[in-house]
Amino acid sequence: MILTTTPTLEGHPIKQYLGIVTGETIIGANAIKDFMAGLTDFFGGRSTTYERVLIEAKETALAELQQRALERGANAIVGIDLDYETLGSNGGMLMVTASGTAVVV
Repeated sequence: MILTTTPTLEGHPIKQYLGIVTGETIIGANAIKDFMAGLTDFFGGRSTTYERVLIEAKETALAELQQRALERGANAIVGIDLDYETLGSNGGMLMVTASGTAVVV
């Protein structure tokens, strides 16, 4: 399946628009991840622990997006947008949503 953030696919005319599709995921950062991120915050540098959580959440949302597009008979998704939000009283949950237009090219 072709995935793109652009509204068109160069060299691939869109034959049919199948509607908006979405994929969502909410993932928590547990106490160990919080502790490791705290050390990174204290000593400086990148938080690979949180980066892995972020990558996992994005990949899960995109996989769900693709699955929903496949169910509609699409072979591509155009105009993909990714949104990230923190949830929960202490911001300990990460929500990633992916949306786009399912199409046939």
